[in-house]
Amino acid sequence: MFVYPSGVDVSSSALRFLAARLREHRRALGTRWRRLTAGRQALLTLAHLRNGQPYAQLAAGFGIGTTTAYRYITEAVNLLAALAPTLAEAVRAASTKAFVILDGTLLPIDRIAADRPFYSGKHKKHGMNVQVIADPKGRLMWASPALAGAVHDVRAAREHGVIEALAETGIICWADKGYQGAGGTVRLPYRGRWGSLSTGQRAVNRSHAKIRALVEQAIATLKSWRLLRKLRCSTTRITSLVQAVLVLQLAVTG
Repeated sequence: MFVYPSGVDVSSSALRFLAARLREHRRALGTRWRRLTAGRQALLTLAHLRNGQPYAQLAAGFGIGTTTAYRYITEAVNLLAALAPTLAEAVRAASTKAFVILDGTLLPIDRIAADRPFYSGKHKKHGMNVQVIADPKGRLMWASPALAGAVHDVRAAREHGVIEALAETGIICWADKGYQGAGGTVRLPYRGRWGSLSTGQRAVNRSHAKIRALVEQAIATLKSWRLLRKLRCSTTRITSLVQAVLVLQLAVTG
């Protein structure tokens, strides 16, 4: 295998953040020596998450075995995932905002037609459903554990307790028609064909769409980590990967 120099378009603050967490972890474990320093392990992990490169290619580039690369990346991902904000913490942060925006996104996975629980009828592909909460500026605040793609957005939000948590604190939440019947403090657009809506209802829907569109920035931020654009790992690992990316993104944006 040929090895060549490459780059990772990630802020240096993300590298420093992860390297610091890995050093703390190694001190806690009493680790004396490893094939890679904490800084190199952090870079290895960021390259995997950001560029989606497979373990064998990364192992060759970093001069380690494929198994070692997998072990180092898994260790770093789990360490980051443990730092992810809970829904309760996200709601407390959201209480200082004028409102939040809720939406779901599908993370594509490599599954066959027989895996019906993972097939999303809305997106016409297999994947995992992740709920996202964004602030009024479209910045990522929270991402949920991943559920099978066949789960509808409103059901996923209820299973995670998002709607109830927002209602208890009185936080206004803007969402699309996929959350019909959610209740609580969730604000939805008027249903019906455009021609059947009144002038006032059309104006409301236009205003609603402008506000809700901001959540697309948060989703785009999440998917700027290329590994999440096409996941080829076990579905049991996807939640940890999403949470790890969330922590890194929050570390960068502050």
